[in-house]
Amino acid sequence: MNPFIVAAEVDEPTQAAFDRLRRTHFPPERNRLAAHLTLFHALPGDALGDVLDAVRRVCARPAPTAEVTGVRSLGRGAALVVASPDLVAARAAVAADFAGRLTRQDGHGFSPHVTVQNFVDPATARATVERLSAEITPWEFTVTGLAVHRYAGGPWDHVETVLFE
Repeated sequence: MNPFIVAAEVDEPTQAAFDRLRRTHFPPERNRLAAHLTLFHALPGDALGDVLDAVRRVCARPAPTAEVTGVRSLGRGAALVVASPDLVAARAAVAADFAGRLTRQDGHGFSPHVTVQNFVDPATARATVERLSAEITPWEFTVTGLAVHRYAGGPWDHVETVLFE
């Protein structure tokens, strides 16, 4: 079974800004998704009930605030760096429910970010990081909920969005 992806939902102005940056910098032929802040890339595909229970439990708290703090290189792309201790704590609570069942990628740690460019040559990526580093002013935003999707071989199939209190 295809795995589940969990991504943060953010306030509308921030989502619009993320999407605008992704449309500007992501190769259009590879850009199949809206900009997203992924918490988990592959929770077990046979555990929908467990995934939804964990997400609902962590969303029964106030909405976390977050801040775009800068830009980082992905080698062949660029990402906005996001700081949010409350979002990190919420993710850790969900991860604890899946101890021993996380993939290497999801079990390796969590570095919140939004990829605005990928699949480009390193020189293009470096130029984008330099440009965005000069242009991006840190801003705060609200994480409004967590969305559960099933990976569908490229696009994602939305399952449910759970809002924070």
